[in-house]
Amino acid sequence: MHLAVDDLSFSYPGRPVLSGVSLRVGAGTRLGVVGENGTGKSTLLGVLAGPLAPSGGEVRRQGSLAVVEQELVPLPGQTVGDLIHDSLATVRAVGAELDAVTRDFDHEHGNLAELSDVLARAEHLAVWDADRRVEVALSRLGACRDPRRELSTLSVGERYRVRLACRLAERSDLLLLDEPTNHLDTSGIDFLTGEIVAWGGGIVMVTHDRQLLDDVATEILDLDPAMDGKPVLYGQPGYLAYRFAKNQALHRWRQRYRAERKRAEKLAERLDASYEGLSDEWRPAKGSQKHRRATHARIHVKAADRLVQKLEAEAVEVPVPPLELRFPDLLAMSPGWSPETPLLEVRSPRVDSTPRVQGAAPGDLPDGGATAGASRSGARLDLPGTRIAIPPSGRLLITGPNGSGKSTLLAALAGAVDLDRGTRTVADGVRVGIVAQEGPALPPGAEERTGFEEYAQEALDLLSAGTLDPDYLVPVAFLGLLSEEDLDRPLRELSAGQRRRFDLARALLAVPHVLLLDEPTNHLSIDLVDELTQALRVTPAAVVVATHDRRMREDFADWPTLEL
Repeated sequence: MHLAVDDLSFSYPGRPVLSGVSLRVGAGTRLGVVGENGTGKSTLLGVLAGPLAPSGGEVRRQGSLAVVEQELVPLPGQTVGDLIHDSLATVRAVGAELDAVTRDFDHEHGNLAELSDVLARAEHLAVWDADRRVEVALSRLGACRDPRRELSTLSVGERYRVRLACRLAERSDLLLLDEPTNHLDTSGIDFLTGEIVAWGGGIVMVTHDRQLLDDVATEILDLDPAMDGKPVLYGQPGYLAYRFAKNQALHRWRQRYRAERKRAEKLAERLDASYEGLSDEWRPAKGSQKHRRATHARIHVKAADRLVQKLEAEAVEVPVPPLELRFPDLLAMSPGWSPETPLLEVRSPRVDSTPRVQGAAPGDLPDGGATAGASRSGARLDLPGTRIAIPPSGRLLITGPNGSGKSTLLAALAGAVDLDRGTRTVADGVRVGIVAQEGPALPPGAEERTGFEEYAQEALDLLSAGTLDPDYLVPVAFLGLLSEEDLDRPLRELSAGQRRRFDLARALLAVPHVLLLDEPTNHLSIDLVDELTQALRVTPAAVVVATHDRRMREDFADWPTLEL
């Protein structure tokens, strides 16, 4: 057993995050961890790895450990070669130990037990194959292979892929992965899937990738509290089995909650009626049957008290079920528009410079780095002779490997980047909403504003600019993306997933005619991804989705597809 967790709890100051988590991970266990944004998935990995100390319960680990977090903050001057060297330090040490033992071994009087132990560890780590494994992993994951390249010059996605390749080559007993497919294209995900299935140790992976869960997960731990307030461990392999079991549980939960609310309302009505009996209406005429008024008053008070006691005794604490996405009724078109006329169109787009996409910092490279097209033409996006027209209620699925220009194309459609060649045409009055990979840059001080305040400020800004119809405004609390408690918190306190939900809410604020979504599954819980997928299929608005998510591509397989 590489990992054992019993009744784990963890709290930040004044805020509980994890409670009642128990699990076992041995060789061959591939545990998927899922849950709504903010339920503590990344925190759980931090506790399992050791940097975070649990508030309660016990965590026991045995064997070597490797962790791949979502972000890597490089040290000054740290290179790709440094990361490879540090990652393979244990493998090289075992190899050196084996060389020393075999070189000095006395075949007549030597310690066979010591030799067998070192040989077993060397075979387990495949020490003679470590350098080749790193090279193969770097190549298959599309990572930088130049050992002299400084990590600080790489994008977030490129650094992630380098570290993931190194960790896979380590062959640790316990591997912890945080959203491992976020920065991988299809070929990279295929390689990772094969590595996970063949892994000899135990794996705990936080992921929203439904296809990955279906392909590799032997168990799924859902951190969303069930009706009893505790996480649930689903022991059957695969995402589909988990989804079916959870849907059944949620259906029972919501049924019981509605039944309990109706019962409580009915008892409350009876209680109100009983107290109403103390009004003047039931009182007998004065002078008739002395003491009758006082006697009746005592009877009604006692009856009301008995109802109160019954209400308290029969009350069942059924917590409020999880939020459900309530996608707004978007518009396909406005009066006077022709169904044959595209709402949005670009022709022969070319973008030479690095675009600023929804507040990306200068130098940030969308799509994870240079493209094959960039190496030939020097352009971030170059589609000569291509016309991309989005009609009312149109659909378009954009696919392609990392660096193929998907994010740049969506930025061009949104008007967030100037075209170095080609044209962009948008019909008068068309409202466009975009959810980019990185959220929009906020002005100074905005991080201290609450979600309610920032949402209201954006609505006022759009109204002032004349780009928001006051008759079409979606209240942020209506959407079911964030609870009112979360919307009352400063934006800086929201997790990456909660900020992603808020970005989606902002894109829907003005009831767009065209909705552009760049990697919409990133940082969103799989429950929300399922709900969003269904909503995008039926909304009257035009939708353009750029994604590497295999299950979402399968769900939208009947859409027109542009492969870059």
